[in-house]
Amino acid sequence: MSNTIHDMGGMHGFGPVEEEPNEPVFHTSWESRVYAMNRAMGPLRLWTIDEGRAAQEALHPAVYAGASYYQRWLLGLEARALQHGLVTKEELAEGKALVANDRPNRIFKPEDAANLTRGSFDRDPQGEAIFKPGDQVQTLNINPAGHTRLPRYARDKPGEVEAVRGCHVFPDSVANGKGDDPQWLYTVVFDGQVLWGPDAEPGTKISIEAFEPYLEAL
Repeated sequence: MSNTIHDMGGMHGFGPVEEEPNEPVFHTSWESRVYAMNRAMGPLRLWTIDEGRAAQEALHPAVYAGASYYQRWLLGLEARALQHGLVTKEELAEGKALVANDRPNRIFKPEDAANLTRGSFDRDPQGEAIFKPGDQVQTLNINPAGHTRLPRYARDKPGEVEAVRGCHVFPDSVANGKGDDPQWLYTVVFDGQVLWGPDAEPGTKISIEAFEPYLEAL
């Protein structure tokens, strides 16, 4: 999934990014309902946020590119619900339950929304951080079949560690069903011309959050 259409950074042909003045959080009521459904599924602890991202990334490229932001959320939620047996394809088509079963069954009440919290991604480190601010590093040239948080445009590029952000759940592991595998996280800064070539605006700096397995020392 790592090299699919979702990884759009640096890709051409999509036209300019047009800013919408006073853009609302939701443009239609169904968008807010999709957001609410995704949040309401959190307490079931059936999948992580990284697994949710991976479900969207697994959409067919034509579907992904043709869908709006919250349409992708909905399609990803449908995929996860099907995977975990919470619904059937027939029920999704009908928009209602068709058979009785032992799937999680509860009423999500308005007062429950006030208690929704996102769990911490911090984890106890398994060892000392390899890098420190000021270190020169190179990102690896990886192309995993599953989820990764290292964007395609920043692979195999030299940069500098700006900050150490602690030890966290490793998305590449947890999204692919391999557990938390805690890893150190760094802010790494790149020169724009390193990423985009000599035509990039001089002086441009780009920073990404990069996990330790993405990096090697220069």
